[in-house]
Amino acid sequence: MESYSVDVAAIAYKLKDTTNWWRDINGSRLWQDRIFHILAALYGLVAAVALVQLIRIQMRVPEYGWTTQKVFHFLNFLVNGVRALVFVFRRSVQNLHPEIVQHILLDMPSLAFFTTYALLILFWAEIYYQARAVSTDGLRPSFFTINAVVYTIQIAMWLILWWKYIPVLVILSKMFFAGVSLFAALGFLLYGGRLFLMLQRFPVESKGRRKKLQEVGYVTTICFTCFLVRCIMMCFNAFDKGADLDVLNHPILNLIYYLLVEILPSSLALFILRKLPPKRESRKQQ
Repeated sequence: MESYSVDVAAIAYKLKDTTNWWRDINGSRLWQDRIFHILAALYGLVAAVALVQLIRIQMRVPEYGWTTQKVFHFLNFLVNGVRALVFVFRRSVQNLHPEIVQHILLDMPSLAFFTTYALLILFWAEIYYQARAVSTDGLRPSFFTINAVVYTIQIAMWLILWWKYIPVLVILSKMFFAGVSLFAALGFLLYGGRLFLMLQRFPVESKGRRKKLQEVGYVTTICFTCFLVRCIMMCFNAFDKGADLDVLNHPILNLIYYLLVEILPSSLALFILRKLPPKRESRKQQ
């Protein structure tokens, strides 16, 4: 019995020690700055990779304009570059007034992240329907309409909060973005899954089939998971102050969250989709 009591006391002490460690780092100005600078460096690295890939694609096929592949890499560069700047000046951002400006700087890259990967869903949807000889005329207008609706609703909420701070609207804004993230997750599950199953039915000897199958499978799994985690975390963020991502004294939570929902997915997606388009043979002069 005494041994059992000692074990319980030891476990309780360890849990308390862990809690103190978490609290000490969160409350340390030095560790806050270190973690936010680490995030800034990681975002900067991802932005640099996306930019290099964009330049390589442009050098490979300069005769083409802004293809879906180029726009995807450009948006990755833009989103990660802005995130890097926000985390470099994270303490200054926290001191901006009115408070809604802080929310805009922290949330606008998230909207752009949604647009970036919604573009990938559009690309896969076009491939899937073209392979089935189905018209794709309505896909791009739908893509622009969905994005316009999402941005319009979110900007409207920001403008209302700028005019008058309403706590309930802050919760609604976070829940709205959780819904947007869930919508993106389901989009990857639907079109990534459809494309994966379609590729599985191709003949085994089809050129590039295995590689394309792995590419679609990996990216679908990664992006579906990241948007689902974002959805769940935004729900906690909306109702639990302990899960608030918009404050300085939650640096560990910020590190875990942004690593899982943006940095790792972007890095893996850029690595998996790193293949360059084939070179075009130069036309012989007549």
